[in-house]
Amino acid sequence: MTEQIIINSLVTASLYLLAATGLTLTFGLSKFPNFAYAEFVTLGAFLGLFVLRNPDGNILFALPIAFVGVGLISVLSYSLVFKNLVARSTNLIYLMISSIALGYVIRHGIAEIWGWRTQSYQQVWTIYRFGDLRITTLWILMIAAALLTGIVLHLFLTRSRLGKAIRAIANNPDLASITGINKQKIIILTWFFGAGLAGMAGVFRAAATRVVPMLGWDILLPMFAVTILGGIGNFYGLILASLILGFAENFGVVYLLRAGLSTEYRMAIAFLILIILLIFRPKGLAGGK
Repeated sequence: MTEQIIINSLVTASLYLLAATGLTLTFGLSKFPNFAYAEFVTLGAFLGLFVLRNPDGNILFALPIAFVGVGLISVLSYSLVFKNLVARSTNLIYLMISSIALGYVIRHGIAEIWGWRTQSYQQVWTIYRFGDLRITTLWILMIAAALLTGIVLHLFLTRSRLGKAIRAIANNPDLASITGINKQKIIILTWFFGAGLAGMAGVFRAAATRVVPMLGWDILLPMFAVTILGGIGNFYGLILASLILGFAENFGVVYLLRAGLSTEYRMAIAFLILIILLIFRPKGLAGGK
């Protein structure tokens, strides 16, 4: 039983990591929370549906399509909406409202194309059993994708010039500009890569549940929770926060069942842990470093 809960927790943490990576990186660079990231997750799910409706389509083809498609929409959103607002030093509240408005536009655009009805990928996933332990190929792909993302981003942020430039802009944008770093180029690259991961998270989420225009909105709060708990703009804190909330949510289900309570309260347990941790670490687990 415990081993199964650990696997389920890793799957949940993997989803949160993929969905929130772009959110925390762009939050750190652009200095405002982009609520439209929920719709980037949803768009990825529907692009996956478009690919998997093809008889020859499979999830390994759907993932890169969702990554590139959502990444391009994200860059377009930043270039047409947020770039000018940020350049004018627009108030944080107005930027947040603009991101919510953009999210509604994207969501209703998705609904006009694919409809509001509930749909599914209709994929059959192989189940591997090891005694009482059960794991599917979908779960293996999710955990592998999150693990690969962690390794690649670590190497990118610590070894590459672009990665070091991202860290420099996040820490001190004015000083980074003086040293000759092209801030806009770095921000656009981050918006593309981060939203692409959100699109992949949408494919995984839809494959595990169903496809609806509200899919991304349903996990928006956990996305912001791991972003804030990990420390805004800190990828390593995000990894730890994803694991904490993933384990809290899944082990919470067990304790709720034992107490005879509804499993709908599982997110309440995760957010209670979030509140307690933030009382002692108000800048997140990374401590602002």
